[in-house]
Amino acid sequence: METIEAPSGGNLEVRLAVSAQEVDAAQALRFRVFYTEGGATASAETAALKRDRDDFDAVCDHLLVIDHARGASPAQNIVGTYRVMRREHAEKVGRFYTAAEYDISRILAIPGPILELGRSCTDPAYRNRSTMQLLWQGIAQYVFTNGIEMMFGCASLSGTDPKALALELSYLHHFHPAPEEFRPRALPHLYTPMDLMPKDAVSPKQALNALPPLVKGYLRLGGFVGDGAVVDRQFNTTDVCVMVKTDLVTDKYFRHYDRTARG
Repeated sequence: METIEAPSGGNLEVRLAVSAQEVDAAQALRFRVFYTEGGATASAETAALKRDRDDFDAVCDHLLVIDHARGASPAQNIVGTYRVMRREHAEKVGRFYTAAEYDISRILAIPGPILELGRSCTDPAYRNRSTMQLLWQGIAQYVFTNGIEMMFGCASLSGTDPKALALELSYLHHFHPAPEEFRPRALPHLYTPMDLMPKDAVSPKQALNALPPLVKGYLRLGGFVGDGAVVDRQFNTTDVCVMVKTDLVTDKYFRHYDRTARG
């Protein structure tokens, strides 16, 4: 497993998981956030284990935020996580996670390295600017180190009623559509229209206030969204496919990491 330099902030550190125990603790955090807090529907096995797990976990990398002040064990100190999966990881299981909801063939046709982001969550006590900045620093260095040209993934809006999310979905559709050449489209049997309001009826300010912080973070980096939303009843969410060209992510970090690499 590749390692990344660990930018730190006080007692907080961001780095990749280096043991099965750390991955297990990340899965436990995901269970608490997605199932206990978020109301996702758990299978009998998931409920018994109290872990959010799938086949992708064994082949991808897990970015962690660790608070060393909470103790020495992963079960105590892992307070944030992001699952990151490169093309070579996806080849081991035959597909990217996003392919279950979207036709991503245009993304796969991009010749350079690509990265799927997913399973992002933080402990409720750490949902603040500093934690998110640390996660993004970790992602930026991972992208820089691995030469990633495009990152993408499913981002979730809370709830399964698209009409209740009409403002947010319409805003994303009208103001942030992905360029046609790499625009993913929700699979036909899952496709939910996003243009639920005409463009001139959408208040960008109100929409941005209503969007989840993670989605707003992608947009601040110049992110785009695909065509169509997907209602995920298991996770009690409505998903959109988000893409970010990574030159926008790494630009603010490039000089720092290049300077560090050259000593």
